Parts: sequence; structure tokens; C-alpha cells
Amino acid sequence: MSSHAAVAAKTVLAPVQTIAIAGGKGGVGKSCVAVNLARSLSEIGRKVLLFDADFSHGNIDCLLNLAPKHNLSHVLSDDLALGDAIVDVGNGLNVLPSGNGAMNLARLSQIEHVGIIGLFSELGIAADTMIIDIESGLTEGALNYSRASREVVLVVCDEPTALQDAYSTIRVMHETCQIRRFRVVANKTESSRHGLDLYSKLTRYTDRYLGMDVLLDFCGSIPFDPQLQKSIGEQRVVVDAYPRSQSALAFKKLATRVNRWPRPTAPGGHVEFFVERLIQAACAPG
Repeated sequence: MSSHAAVAAKTVLAPVQTIAIAGGKGGVGKSCVAVNLARSLSEIGRKVLLFDADFSHGNIDCLLNLAPKHNLSHVLSDDLALGDAIVDVGNGLNVLPSGNGAMNLARLSQIEHVGIIGLFSELGIAADTMIIDIESGLTEGALNYSRASREVVLVVCDEPTALQDAYSTIRVMHETCQIRRFRVVANKTESSRHGLDLYSKLTRYTDRYLGMDVLLDFCGSIPFDPQLQKSIGEQRVVVDAYPRSQSALAFKKLATRVNRWPRPTAPGGHVEFFVERLIQAACAPG
């Protein structure tokens, strides 16, 4: 074994914790949850990569007021290195934008999605957590990136058909991707009780039709908050813009809960990002 290989073998780190943020339908606030959770996790010391995998309606760059020179679309069409499309937002948060409405991304096949997943195993970036904002609905991309993640967070709200769509998402992801545990976040709630009521309604759906095959874990509520709406208009995350607002405090509480989830210590048995941590830059030749 070469000296570099020997050093590398000793310095492989634990796999990155991958968390897919899903919504049964559009308009539930999925991307807003993804951005604020990513920022809140970075503020408590996690090194976070936020990946905008909503290829049809990606808006992470807009929510963060970014004007990236490159995005994932350029990686696929221009043979650009994946690392060159990543934006360092600061304070432990990096972002991979996808390019809103990029047709070469919206029409990817399942094999091509798996190919993108493979690119991440070659990405030399210091990250212990990856937040993936997936597409709404049950597209090939949404299913592949959910399958590739260790955790799936389902964002629900009290809107017509929202709970039915959330249940359909759980059922298909369970049957297609063999996902058994879903973390549930209630968004745009009037109170903590309102969030628990939404969770209870969703649980009744899954208990009735899926039984013990699926587990739902309630992770809390994000209240409807005028300051959150204001921060969106300002293209700022509410935890930065209005850190003492009700929604910001709720996102910080959610991040604290996520931070307590068990971290992976070895690669899982399914396709996933970062099958193992890359060797630290210090181990590279020279």
C-alpha cells in the first residue's frame, strides 16, 4: 500500500447524514423549510450542503438571494466539475443550485439521476450533513433522491388535498423505495395544537391503510408568521433576518431535534450520497 493510500485508509470519516425534504404537493413551504433548517443546523456547528434537487421549480438561489455563475445544469451540459457549481454561503453552509426550469435536468432518466448521485461520492467538500430539497410530487427524481437519503422529512400543511397528497407520497415512497420511517413537519400552523392535529390526521391515514409497515415521527410545527413572509420577500432566511420571530425560533427548535438524530457510522445498504466520507484535503498528494 502506498503512503498516501495508508494515510487515506486511516482518515476516512463517517458518511454524511442525508436528509430529503419532501412535500406531497406544491405550495406547502418545502423549500422554505429546507433553507431555514440548513441555516439553523449550520448555526449550531453542522457543516451543511444544501442541494436544490427541484429541477422544475428550484428556488433555493432566489430564497437566499444568490446569483450563482454556475449550477447543476452547467455540470451536466458543460462538463463542469460539481465542486465548481457549489456556492459557499458562509457560516458552514454551502449550496448547490439546480437552475430553475432547466429542461436538461427536468427530463433526466432514472439512470441519469443515479449518475448525479454518483458525482457526490467524488466531491471533496467538508460536510457532515446534506439537505436535499426534492421535487413535489412523485417524479423519478423525487423517488431517487428520497431512496438515496437516510432521512425523509415530509412537510404538510392544512390545505385542501394536502394530507391526501402527503399520504399518497408516503405510500408510494414506502412501496417503491422501501422507506419505513418518515419525519413529519407541520407548516403554516396556527398553534402547536394545530400542528399535532395535522399529524394525527395523517397518522390515521397511514394506520388505516399501511398499518405497522410505516412509522411517522412528528418533528414539530412551523407557525404562520408575517415575519417569515417578509423575509421571503427580502430574499433572506428568517433565522438570519428575524432571529427572535416565532418561525425562526421554531426552525431553531427543529434543528436542535434533527441534531439529536443518530448519525450514520457506516454506509447503508441502499444507494445513497457519500457512500463514505472523502479523504480530507490534507491527504491529497502535495
